[in-house]
Amino acid sequence: MPTVTKPVFWRDPRMPYAELRSVEDGRMVCYEPHTHIQWSMGAITGGQSKFVCGDRRYHVSSGTLVFMNPECVHACNPIDNQPWAYLMLYLDAGWLAQLRYDLGLTGEAIWQDIPCDLLTNPQYYNGFCELAACLLNPNAELIDKQSRLIRFLSGLLPAISGASDRRPPAVGNTPEKLQQLATYLDAHCTEDLSLDDLCQRTGYSAGYLIRAFKQYFGLTPHAYLINRRVQVGQRELKRGTPIAEAALNAGFADQPHFQRVFKRLVAATPHQYRSPLTGQASEIK
Repeated sequence: MPTVTKPVFWRDPRMPYAELRSVEDGRMVCYEPHTHIQWSMGAITGGQSKFVCGDRRYHVSSGTLVFMNPECVHACNPIDNQPWAYLMLYLDAGWLAQLRYDLGLTGEAIWQDIPCDLLTNPQYYNGFCELAACLLNPNAELIDKQSRLIRFLSGLLPAISGASDRRPPAVGNTPEKLQQLATYLDAHCTEDLSLDDLCQRTGYSAGYLIRAFKQYFGLTPHAYLINRRVQVGQRELKRGTPIAEAALNAGFADQPHFQRVFKRLVAATPHQYRSPLTGQASEIK
């Protein structure tokens, strides 16, 4: 059996708004449905995979770019253990909202969802791959990386803002009680919460709460809570927090539980995520 390569993460503290992930063989890279607080875009660089974004399902292959808005439930997984490879870029939503405003694409510098799930355009696909190669290059200068990112986005964003492959309109406005509950979960995700407590806060029965919450947020309250805990764990690991401490800070009972859940949602171990390439060359173990 051929060796399956491990994911590589790139981060640079001088560019805190950007993060890149590279996977050369994704046969064993499987995600449960999850969300990111960042806007994300990916390039399928080899093979093919299944891409689920909200309630839309796609069969994507090499040469395709995919896009995910912040908080959009999504997953991308291999097909029948076939090899596939991809790049993923995560951009801070606030930083990107300001860039879109500066480019004249929005009327104010606040986040607005980009209505595009995927794009098959060789110009932007090749441009993204070239950008990723620059970011991963430890010998490239900071100004080169920053400039390439801005130039690439300045061309891509107008194109996907008017792309024909648009997301259908979202479900109507989220009921106030559910929005308040989501805000509560955001603030208390590291605590030991019970379904009874959530029902008391909303006045809903357990069955109705679970169905309604998933309708508007794409995840059950428990899955939403776990997703938020993993995001806390990611922030802790980026700061260099030891894995065991990061697990506790994120609300997990112990490190093994944290590692199992982290790998299900991030498709990488906490150690792999905590040891990225940076502005200086470093080895991923």
